[in-house]
Amino acid sequence: MTFELLDSISLPGNPEKPNDDAFGAIDRAAVVLDGATGLGDLLMPGQSDAAWIAQFGARRLMAHLSDGSNANDAVRFALEDAEKSFKALRRRPPLEKYETPLASMMLVVDAKGGFDALWYGDCAALVKRPNQMAEVIGEAFAKRAKESQRVAKLAQAKGLTPAAGVNRPEYLAALRAARNTVNSEKGGWAFSPDASAAAHVAKAHTKAQPGTLVLLASDGFLALASDYGRYTADTLLSAAKEKGLKALGEEARAIEETDPDGTKFPRFKKSDDATAVLLKIS
Repeated sequence: MTFELLDSISLPGNPEKPNDDAFGAIDRAAVVLDGATGLGDLLMPGQSDAAWIAQFGARRLMAHLSDGSNANDAVRFALEDAEKSFKALRRRPPLEKYETPLASMMLVVDAKGGFDALWYGDCAALVKRPNQMAEVIGEAFAKRAKESQRVAKLAQAKGLTPAAGVNRPEYLAALRAARNTVNSEKGGWAFSPDASAAAHVAKAHTKAQPGTLVLLASDGFLALASDYGRYTADTLLSAAKEKGLKALGEEARAIEETDPDGTKFPRFKKSDDATAVLLKIS
């Protein structure tokens, strides 16, 4: 079984800022990573610590899988690589956990009778077998609903429009406090420079036959279904095949232009980075 790459897209939420998403694909695996927006000083070389962890993770995961590692080992090795690189290149150790770069991830790797999915956070895989409805792998839709409620509540409490931006002083204290719980049982786990996260990656084996479509996406792309209600998981995957990912990315941005303050669709930013990879199993 192999993954045929049909289409891919990765759009920055703001063309003037780095794209904190990344993806990778080889014949036996594919991954999407969504770096969490930084909430403090840059610790790594480059314009964005979030972009660094996403891009580094995509490269190292695909490298280990290309070398023949199994899915679990590839994640563990890539996390170990990230921890080593972070310690070697950072300007200083983090003073609080919120300064550590981290990312959501959805990784799919070929396995007998289908594929294994491994993930952190709110990236997702949509799977559509021939003549069946799409299946959602991951917790992205539930997490997005909670995030929307959180944004609306915080914005109301601070007297701001929801999409005022994550780096507003009124938002930072609450966001940093939440980020400080990541990589713990309370805050959940992420792809990060912390090798111990390997023991906490979520996993699922999915049966799939040739002809099955798989869409990997970050939450910025999934918003078309999870936040904006333009599609269901099933129709989003069908549209990805029929319209193409570029058209869907443009559709997301058009929706966001009509709601720049996030009052209709509560979110921290007018537009988030949006990445998707469309695969066909053969």
